[in-house]
Amino acid sequence: MDVRQRDHIETVVLTTTGQPPVAARMHDAIIQSSWHRCVHQYGLDPTRMQEARIVPAQRLREHQQRIDDFARIARYGLETLYSQVAGTGYVVLLTDADGVAVDYLGDEGTDAGLRRAGLYLGAEWSENGAGTCAVGTALATGHALTVHRADHFDATHIPLTCTAAPLFDSHGQLHAILDISALSSPLAKDSQMFALYLVRTYANRIEDAYFLRRHRRDWILKLSPAPEFIDVNPEYLIALDASGRIVGHNRRAQQMLTAETGLDSALLGTRFDALFALAPEQLGRFVYSRPSEERVVRLARSGKRLYLSAMPPMVPLPVNTADEAQVSLPAELAALSGGDATLQRQLQLAAKLVDAPINLLINGETGSGKEYFARALHRASARRGGPFIAVNCAAIPETLIESELFGHLPNSFSGAGPKAKRGLIQEADGGTLFLDEIGDMPRELQSRLLRVLAEGEVLAIGASRPVPVDVRVISATHHPLDELIAGGRFREDLYYRLNGARLVLPALRDRSDLDWLVDKFLAAREGAPGYTVSESARVHLRRHRWPGNLRELRNALEYARAVCNDRRIEASDLPDGIGESNNEGIDELAAPSTAVEAAMAAFAEPKTLEAERALLTQQLRIHGWNLSAVARELGISRMTLYRRMARHGIQSPNRSDAVSARSAGADDTQH
Repeated sequence: MDVRQRDHIETVVLTTTGQPPVAARMHDAIIQSSWHRCVHQYGLDPTRMQEARIVPAQRLREHQQRIDDFARIARYGLETLYSQVAGTGYVVLLTDADGVAVDYLGDEGTDAGLRRAGLYLGAEWSENGAGTCAVGTALATGHALTVHRADHFDATHIPLTCTAAPLFDSHGQLHAILDISALSSPLAKDSQMFALYLVRTYANRIEDAYFLRRHRRDWILKLSPAPEFIDVNPEYLIALDASGRIVGHNRRAQQMLTAETGLDSALLGTRFDALFALAPEQLGRFVYSRPSEERVVRLARSGKRLYLSAMPPMVPLPVNTADEAQVSLPAELAALSGGDATLQRQLQLAAKLVDAPINLLINGETGSGKEYFARALHRASARRGGPFIAVNCAAIPETLIESELFGHLPNSFSGAGPKAKRGLIQEADGGTLFLDEIGDMPRELQSRLLRVLAEGEVLAIGASRPVPVDVRVISATHHPLDELIAGGRFREDLYYRLNGARLVLPALRDRSDLDWLVDKFLAAREGAPGYTVSESARVHLRRHRWPGNLRELRNALEYARAVCNDRRIEASDLPDGIGESNNEGIDELAAPSTAVEAAMAAFAEPKTLEAERALLTQQLRIHGWNLSAVARELGISRMTLYRRMARHGIQSPNRSDAVSARSAGADDTQH
């Protein structure tokens, strides 16, 4: 430890113990507040210097998949920003809401130094892990800022200069962080003012690009205090649905309307004419056909003038070519969609392929309904009279997957037993074999599966002669298989056998038929009446990001069914975190078990909190107090699970889990 690091540690220690030295005056109130959080809220030790934290490749892919759509749109902004700073020692990072760098642009010649410093793909920069830093403190405060040299909490980072701005989605939720950083700067903090300007500018551009993409099928309103740039660079963006209610806004519009009305999260679902002196039916007068200076609208409360440009919803062009002609959807496929355009296109393609003599590959995020889709394809096909055999390649232990798939003869290996076993491939003879999470199949088994696909026969363990099988294989994965191929983890020849045609399922957050799905899940069952959903509950459901997709939605609605009164679901009946202003990080969701679905369905009538406590206790015991596994089963975050355990006084036998649950409970009490 050099002298500079010792002096810095002393300054942090004295500042956070109420004895700020003269040197502390160099650091503004935001930095000092962050130091206090690091010590008193997160329990970080300023004397403990940590190496940069780079998450493993598998975890990085999970973080990238959760923000994939946003990152694709943001990429051009990153490239353009980097072109402004290239050659000056800066790197550009995009992190998710957990502070993990999911995209990165920098000078390849300095990769080693950047990786050591954590200015690299996969670096984790949360404030509660890395201390005061631009990414973490922007996440904690929601504001753009520069953390320059000795502003950092950890003395390891004091050579760095980092500038970051938060990126918000159209529901006002902090979604990502844009950061530019350099390994060193010989100049004072004021030298980073231009860096701060650049980051803010490009953060706004990325937010607006994502907004326009996400709401292209809604009315988009561009507003500005002046008419000159309203059509090319508007200050405020608002999205309206067909009924004239607000379904999205950019951050600047949220701040302006909150200051004007005092509303915040309640903006979503508010009618446009409750905020502006203009009926939604009159928006047609504000399209491009009129000069911008004539398109004036006033805020209802203050009468403040703004200039408005209205963009009608995009209407898909009619399809006339023979190749794109619409086909009649089989009932089994039509039942999967409530009219979402993206899903409808995939269903149209699936209808054409339902009896094609090719294998199919389904891509989609975890929980997006890949198995439901595969079952619907099977039921709609000529193979519907045969079996549908589903295999989760990630759920079967590697030591068992070979015998499960291919079968075995008596006593053919240690533990095989005295009876022969038919493999799941042979069980699917005459029907469909669904291989879920195919990307997790061990590579040594991939060559055996390739033989099944190529030769139409399966060889059991211990057998000398193969058995012919007639199966159609539908495989599914949330992994980017091209990356697994490049890394040597997946056979390229098998990929081409499986990928006769590829179908891509949209994430729930990108679907336009959420209300239809909610009503479908809550419809009457076996003669019992269905459930109704209040408008406030629907607003919460529309606002949520649904990282667990359909599985998370189903679990949330089953919970609401269990606790609601008079078969009417209110916002208060939804699980913690659904539609709140800041969603917590969500663990990857695994496949739901029969046990948890049965337990949730058992509470079909209104119950007390005791029912929730019983369900939690049951699941904790089933999973051996593995909290991550329980959170995945219930479609909630680990922190939400901690809060529920604390609420019910459930103590984990694991000491660190118990401490976290007590801490979550204390946080609930304070709030």
